[in-house]
Amino acid sequence: MDTGNTLGLIAGTLTTAAFVPQVVKTWRTRSTHDISLGMFALFSTGLVLWLVYGVMIGSLPIVVSNIVTLALALTILFFKLRYK
Repeated sequence: MDTGNTLGLIAGTLTTAAFVPQVVKTWRTRSTHDISLGMFALFSTGLVLWLVYGVMIGSLPIVVSNIVTLALALTILFFKLRYK
């Protein structure tokens, strides 16, 4: 694997992992009061577009990191809608 892909996978892992504490906290507390529905809706839309872009250019780091981040963001969105 080349340096660019390695760097992309590391960056994707770190930025994706940043969402894990929020998902865990939201799941444990069942509280989404301080989470912006609009922000997560826009963010999720952006992730879908990044995912499509990653597929179009054949970039594994972009595809993998955006699939996982999208799953985490959609989990938070689900909790936001469920725990109103």
